[in-house]
Amino acid sequence: MKTPDDIRYAKFPIAHGSGALPAVGFGTLIPDPLVTRQATRTALEAGFRHFDCAERYRNEEAVGDAMQEVFKAGAIKREDVFVTTKIWNTNHRPDRVRAAFDGSRRRLKIDYVDCYVIHTPFAFQPGDDQDPRNERGEVIYDSGTTLADTWHALENLVDSGQCKSIGLADVTLEKVREIVAVARIKPAVVQVESHPYLPEWDLLEYCREQGIVIQAFAPLGHAMEPRVVNDPVITSIAQRIHKTPAQVALAWAVQRGTAFLTTSTSRSHIQENFEISALPEDAMRKMKDNIKTNIRFNTVVHTGVPGFIPRSKT
Repeated sequence: MKTPDDIRYAKFPIAHGSGALPAVGFGTLIPDPLVTRQATRTALEAGFRHFDCAERYRNEEAVGDAMQEVFKAGAIKREDVFVTTKIWNTNHRPDRVRAAFDGSRRRLKIDYVDCYVIHTPFAFQPGDDQDPRNERGEVIYDSGTTLADTWHALENLVDSGQCKSIGLADVTLEKVREIVAVARIKPAVVQVESHPYLPEWDLLEYCREQGIVIQAFAPLGHAMEPRVVNDPVITSIAQRIHKTPAQVALAWAVQRGTAFLTTSTSRSHIQENFEISALPEDAMRKMKDNIKTNIRFNTVVHTGVPGFIPRSKT
């Protein structure tokens, strides 16, 4: 078992690409650019070395500004930080992939991306409107573009050397199998909603077999009801080991073999989310055996529309 001091710095080697993914990651889905910039700086100062970004979040420039400020100060170097960003649904056509990738690199002010991820497996109508809808308010999909088409375009980015690895997000086990079957370069990372109420054990087992790292977003349930941090199994463990329920849920994520992404704009919560330590083995067993609630908070896997991102006004 990892010692309490180790778990914060755990890394998962990238089998299909290069580098290693820090298990403890910071998500940048923060609407306000100024708040994004401050939170990114705070997370770097707290010890986070993996930052998850996305074209769809519309704040890559703010993340890039914060990282550059910290890099210029000299204590942390670019090579110390694992940067993930994601291609949005409106850029799935292969002839749009390179421009989308270069746009993200430019906004983030980095020469290379550690992992470039397909944000969802759904292709939307291409164009500048990130949320294309018809007159009935229904999403306009691009039925002529398959996930495999987009995946092969991402493989070409790895060949260029400016993209160290590629991955999938918001996918089912079936979709992961579909891409593994046709991939020249397998996914390095699969990013999905996962927490004690949605453990995704089957997906985790398959990805282990394939050398793919599972990365959990919403590892605390995105503060939605029923609240993960109020679960009696988790709160009893937290009380016993003198940690917060959030720290228990995040430690559980790492110890069972997944990375996680957590987002906060509060300095105290950012620090709390980093300061995790290993759980006793009996606590891990209790969480697996005694938590019976099963719920998915985000329906993005069925629609391609992320439930945690507000609709675009454009």
